[in-house]
Amino acid sequence: MTAPRVTSEPVRGELKMVFVVNHGLKMGKGKIAAQVGHGAVQAVMNAGKKKPAILEAWLAKGQKKICVKGDDADHLTRLERHAEQLGLLTASIRDAGHTQIPSGSYTVLAIGPCQEAELEPITGPLKLL
Repeated sequence: MTAPRVTSEPVRGELKMVFVVNHGLKMGKGKIAAQVGHGAVQAVMNAGKKKPAILEAWLAKGQKKICVKGDDADHLTRLERHAEQLGLLTASIRDAGHTQIPSGSYTVLAIGPCQEAELEPITGPLKLL
C-alpha cells in the first residue's frame, strides 16, 4: 500500500502500530507472520472506519510498526483493556485452529495506529520479538 495524498488536517507527532504476539503459544515464525498479517489488516480496516485521519497520516509517514512479546492470552487481554480505556484502536486476532494451535487461541493484539507516546505506557516495557 502506498501513502495516499493527505486530504485532512495534518496529524502531528510520530505514529506507530504495535503487534503484541502471544509468546506462550510457542508459534513458529511463519505462523507468527501470518497472525501479525491478520492483525495488520484488521487494524487498518478498523482505523479506516473509526479514525481515518490517523490512518491517512500513518500511511503517509511510513507505516511504522513493531512486534513485541506478550506472556499469554490473559496478558494480551489486560493490554487490550488498557489500550481501549485510553481510547486507542485495537484488534484482537484469534486463530481458526487449522494448523499449529487450538481454534480460538488469542494469538495477536494489534494496537494503533496511534501516537507513539500513547503506546509507551502499554507496550513500552515489552521486549521486541
